[in-house]
Amino acid sequence: MVSPVSAWSEKRTLQTCVVLAGLVAVWAGAWGVLHDLGGHGGGLASHERYLSGLLLAIGLAFWTTVSDIEDKTARFRLLTALVVVGGISRLLGVALGDTLSWSIGGALAMELLVAPLLCLWQGRVGPTTVLASAWRPF
Repeated sequence: MVSPVSAWSEKRTLQTCVVLAGLVAVWAGAWGVLHDLGGHGGGLASHERYLSGLLLAIGLAFWTTVSDIEDKTARFRLLTALVVVGGISRLLGVALGDTLSWSIGGALAMELLVAPLLCLWQGRVGPTTVLASAWRPF
């Protein structure tokens, strides 16, 4: 059995990690909204700003799970699924010939490793049954 102090410590560590991971998304999303990412013509810059806004929103949404994180399993899983689908899409782009840079590799690591690991960790500190979290609204 896990001691209450150990469970509290694990929860606080998870919350800290989610805040930091969310900060990456919020910062990158805000930067993309405010700066020209290189899109030229045909509304590409507008599309890049829109996608950056989505990244910003996902980071902010992850932050909403920090308070009472053990009760936010459904939201956490949905957000993780969004991030993983984006990561798979990015990885497909690399497979199709997009340049793999350090920044792209870092983004892929966040999307395909960090987010799923945080989700598994959240499930560990969250309700013991999936059904219990599935019925809780956001």
